[in-house]
Amino acid sequence: MQTVNLVEAKAHLSRLVDLAKDGEAVRILRRGKVVAQLVKAEPVRKQIVVSALRSLTDAMTLQTESAATAVRDMRDEARY
Repeated sequence: MQTVNLVEAKAHLSRLVDLAKDGEAVRILRRGKVVAQLVKAEPVRKQIVVSALRSLTDAMTLQTESAATAVRDMRDEARY
């Protein structure tokens, strides 16, 4: 873990953010005391509500033709 004072952190913030992004924690000191710590942010994942997804797909109409046929028809009908 790297430790830097506040003045150095202000001067080299981009480099310190890159270190944190790469997984190394960086502590920032003010007058010798830790006041902040930069760490890698973990992405927030939303939980999937299966019942809502199922009700959405159940309400959809079934396809009468295959996807390949639909794409082929769209391609053939397009005017260039």
